[in-house]
Amino acid sequence: MIRKQKPASSKQRGAKPWRIFYSLFLFAACVFLPASSFADNFRSQAVVVMDVTTGQLLYAKNPNLKRPPASTTKLMTAMLAIENTSLQDVVTISSNAADTPAHTAGFREGERITVEKLLYAALMGSANDAAVALAEAVSGSEKRFVELMNRKAIAIGALNTRFINANGLPGPGQFTTASDLAKIMSYALRYPTLKDIIGTRVAEVTTERGRTLSVRNTNRLLWSEEDLVGGKTGYTRSARHCFVCAAERKDETIVIALLGSPSRTTLWKESELLISKGFDIMEHKDDPYLYVTQADYDDIVVKKATHKKRSGKTIKNSKKKKSKKTLIAKKNAKKKPHSFIAKKQKAKKKTVIAKKKTKAKNKTFAKKKLKKKNYRVAEKKKNDTKG
Repeated sequence: MIRKQKPASSKQRGAKPWRIFYSLFLFAACVFLPASSFADNFRSQAVVVMDVTTGQLLYAKNPNLKRPPASTTKLMTAMLAIENTSLQDVVTISSNAADTPAHTAGFREGERITVEKLLYAALMGSANDAAVALAEAVSGSEKRFVELMNRKAIAIGALNTRFINANGLPGPGQFTTASDLAKIMSYALRYPTLKDIIGTRVAEVTTERGRTLSVRNTNRLLWSEEDLVGGKTGYTRSARHCFVCAAERKDETIVIALLGSPSRTTLWKESELLISKGFDIMEHKDDPYLYVTQADYDDIVVKKATHKKRSGKTIKNSKKKKSKKTLIAKKNAKKKPHSFIAKKQKAKKKTVIAKKKTKAKNKTFAKKKLKKKNYRVAEKKKNDTKG
């Protein structure tokens, strides 16, 4: 059994004075700030607001910038698990799943737990071990499951997305865009179970042997944002802070996605601004606004995906080393022509000197030889005269 706590509806919560003031502030920021000025205020590397009904982008900054997806990957894992298993199917935790790096729920090898409870652990608590267990339950191995993930991404229309694992842990060849992530969330809302789980604040999941684990949703906006349906957070050093969520107001639903936010505080602040901005655009039927920055960071380097464990080196460190090697090579290339000419000239000079010395030596030797010969001839003549 799963015990869970859902957020109260806006009517049950009532309007608190600070919420009214904050909403007015957000409204004023969205209406009176110019679009370009509003965009410049976002510190996240890429953001998107999408109308779920039409799939139209209402507002975007760097919508096609490729960035690591981090744990937002688990949305795709959950969709495929719901499609290919029954919620009450029992999964045995493998040693591979139990040994998955943090963040984990702490499942032990040999423990048995239902698919539904694994979904709560993966989507609410962002448990990496739960995501791997779901992948193995569907395909037998995480490697084969990844093939399903990438095929599903193409089917959804997320053409600038590629996965290499089921949980979003960093590795070469794994990337998405804010635009693609919004499409994935929009598609995920079609699954009532998934929609219900991402909107749950706190839950308890119990293994078959009765071990109970408490799971708290990593999405802080469930406690403050009245229009929120639910969402999925993510974080790794290379990805920074990521978030994708859906919000409903009256009959309108929007999805927002943020990639590469510098801090969790910034992530929540900008998410609230984007939700307010999205509904404001829809209400006033404003034109969509797309914004591309001249960023001081590079688009992610797309490498051939592998399923081997990494040696612990991050993409960032490898980029630094690569750029350092390139710089040294360029310096050497500049120095090479000068040093080569200098060496050649030096060698030529040595050859000339050596030739001169040899010539002088030969000349001296020839003179000595001639002098000796002349002396012998003169001596012979002298002796002949005496005789």
